[in-house]
Amino acid sequence: MDQPNLKGHQRINDILLGPLERPALAWLARVMPGWVTPDLLTAIGFLSSVLIAVSYGLTSVHPAFLWLASLGFVLNWFGDSLDGTLARYRKIERPHYGFFIDHLVDTASVVLIFIGLGLSPYVNLTIALLGAISYLQTSIVVYLLMITKGVFRISFAKIGPTEVRAMAILANAVIFFIGNPTFTTSLGVVALYDVIVVFVATLLLVFSIIVAVQTGAELARQDDLAREKKAAAATRKERRRAKVKAVRRASTARGTVHGMPSA
Repeated sequence: MDQPNLKGHQRINDILLGPLERPALAWLARVMPGWVTPDLLTAIGFLSSVLIAVSYGLTSVHPAFLWLASLGFVLNWFGDSLDGTLARYRKIERPHYGFFIDHLVDTASVVLIFIGLGLSPYVNLTIALLGAISYLQTSIVVYLLMITKGVFRISFAKIGPTEVRAMAILANAVIFFIGNPTFTTSLGVVALYDVIVVFVATLLLVFSIIVAVQTGAELARQDDLAREKKAAAATRKERRRAKVKAVRRASTARGTVHGMPSA
């Protein structure tokens, strides 16, 4: 398989909070001291996900740990969003290493956060794991787009990781102030935070399915067109060969008629 061009790919990050996030990241990249490196920021992003997971687990002791989890989301945004921006600002990008490490850390972070959420008293562990699966499924679609089309799509319908973090912080605040009311449904008793996680997971799955279907159809058309062009080129080549052979046979026949030795 051809290696994707990770430096020249198209980057799609049309998020709802983009008008606020992009200037903030650009300013942070300018004012960061020299000892702050992209690798350090990546480490901060990962450690903050550990903080989030532990904080969610500790909410069984006191709901105030929801605020510590929210702080973890802010730190996670700081580290995860700024590492690439800082590398591009300082022109020290390592596209293949950065792509590999960044998304490896993202995957581990998401798993940790959802496990922590599932171990809290607010979200059923099964629902939390379904949320993790939906996020990872979306990530797989993003990586496949990168490989097959050279398009790195961070956002879907203006929703990206920044918006998901904002929703998590908002959900933490709501649950802290009003509690976690439960509802009786045909599937059993579910809590408000369960509904929030299911909503986010459903959004991610719907977006990934839509993009996967659209991309699959587009790639099929591209492959069919390439196959047709290849077949047409082969046909033209065969016709040229046949024409050359016909000319040679005609030349040989004329040489025989005039007593000339055949080629």
